[in-house]
Amino acid sequence: MSKIPFNKPPFLGSEFEYMREAIGSGHISGDGSFTKRCSAVLEGLIGAQKVLLTTSCTHALEMSALLLEIRPGDEVIFPSFTFVSTVNAFVLRGAKPVFADIRPDTLNLDETRLERLLSPKTRAVVPVHYAGVGCEMDDILGFAARHKLAVVEDNAHGLTGSYKGKPLGSFGCMATQSFHETKNFSCGEGGALVINDPEYIERAEIIREKGTNRSRFFRGMVDKYTWVDIGSSYLPSDMLAAYLYAQLEQWQAIQARRKQLWEKYDSALRDWAARSGVRQPFIPPNCQQSYHMYYLLFPTLAQRQSFIERLKERDILSVFHYLPLHLSDMGLRFGGKAGDCPVTERVSDQLVRLPFFYNLTDAEQDRVIEVVLSQAV
Repeated sequence: MSKIPFNKPPFLGSEFEYMREAIGSGHISGDGSFTKRCSAVLEGLIGAQKVLLTTSCTHALEMSALLLEIRPGDEVIFPSFTFVSTVNAFVLRGAKPVFADIRPDTLNLDETRLERLLSPKTRAVVPVHYAGVGCEMDDILGFAARHKLAVVEDNAHGLTGSYKGKPLGSFGCMATQSFHETKNFSCGEGGALVINDPEYIERAEIIREKGTNRSRFFRGMVDKYTWVDIGSSYLPSDMLAAYLYAQLEQWQAIQARRKQLWEKYDSALRDWAARSGVRQPFIPPNCQQSYHMYYLLFPTLAQRQSFIERLKERDILSVFHYLPLHLSDMGLRFGGKAGDCPVTERVSDQLVRLPFFYNLTDAEQDRVIEVVLSQAV
């Protein structure tokens, strides 16, 4: 019997055709025709002023920290339950991370804790739309407006999701996207910076082009380009953009299949979860999720670990997720301590993610469900 992985990168079939087209064009470096096509699709999906493809979501986050001119001593609020890139991008500029706990229902940043984390040094808040379910953006934006703070959405999980009918990624002055192989749409490694405030567009282009005004040169706005600001090389190859475009142009088909898989898990496991004391994902009625993952929350760490091992014995790979950043080696250096974020600490021990990807077959999903239903918790 074949093994069922936790993830396989999405593949639709036209990726090779578009990559051959990119090669044939003679332009496989950054900002070629496929890069522009991807940006146009993303701008339409999010309703953004500008979307710039990047080499990773990490680099998009780094660009946002540069654009906000984060400096040593500034404080930025993050959920402790997130990937390290969310925080590292700002720490690289000298910021001190301030860790917020998460809500027990959606596992998103707990907006009710923001006021108590505020200090005169706070510059920004970075909400993460966990599993593609929107944070309570009305409250977060209200908090930011009262205290004149920037909001950067980490939307790595959330593309095509919405909060109160508005696309995730369209709320903050900026947002970031991921096209890593574990995401709904992928080119292996890739990302995007979403710019909703036009004030940042021109400088974002400069930072992304190694600190030069090269974009203005190609638009005929200057007769030569030169070094004008700090920056780095954040442009992905047009080969990667070609691979990504094959998926973005069929985003509706991908999302329809992911929705079908998610709803089948949710329905098939409902009675078993209720009997076993296992919690399924919670989707608020004002949120349209992106169907990024399917997770379960077990009563204890021991039960979670036992479940993962029993599935592994049946050749099914399920995995846990984030460890609390405030208790990591680096988090402790910034003053984190046990008990600071109790929901994060508990959920980190409880959560397991089931195999979930576009090319998961019906037979494979049926096998996962059958094995889960046979488990006593």
